Amino acid sequence: MTDTTQAGAGPAREYVLLLHGDESVWANATEAEQLAAYELHGEFARLCGERGHRITGGAELEPAATSLLVRQEPGGEPQVTEGPFAETVEQLGGYYVIATADVQDLARIAGMLVTGDGTVELRPTVPPPAEAGAAS
Repeated sequence: MTDTTQAGAGPAREYVLLLHGDESVWANATEAEQLAAYELHGEFARLCGERGHRITGGAELEPAATSLLVRQEPGGEPQVTEGPFAETVEQLGGYYVIATADVQDLARIAGMLVTGDGTVELRPTVPPPAEAGAAS
């Protein structure tokens, strides 16, 4: 991670914000509902910038059925299969990578992205070895 010190705060930490939800809700949403969701993400990005959280990456993901899974059996060749491993109601629909010195504030803002039975998960990334000691 590069220098992410924010004004008035200690060094920022990098987090991945994972957006879990029911893909069928999105697939069945009207164009107006999808547009409203995109506008909500625009507002989220605006608030992040306004409050000192720096979005450094992210993307909406294609449906889980388009995924490839790679597994390695001990002593064997990698096995590639199509589609999700298990049928679950919640799938990973997208993510953001965000540097912040105030994860509690980021979590409050992220609450606006929770829809229906969905979940937003904030998980810190592991700093590169050269920075690991400095982050403690």
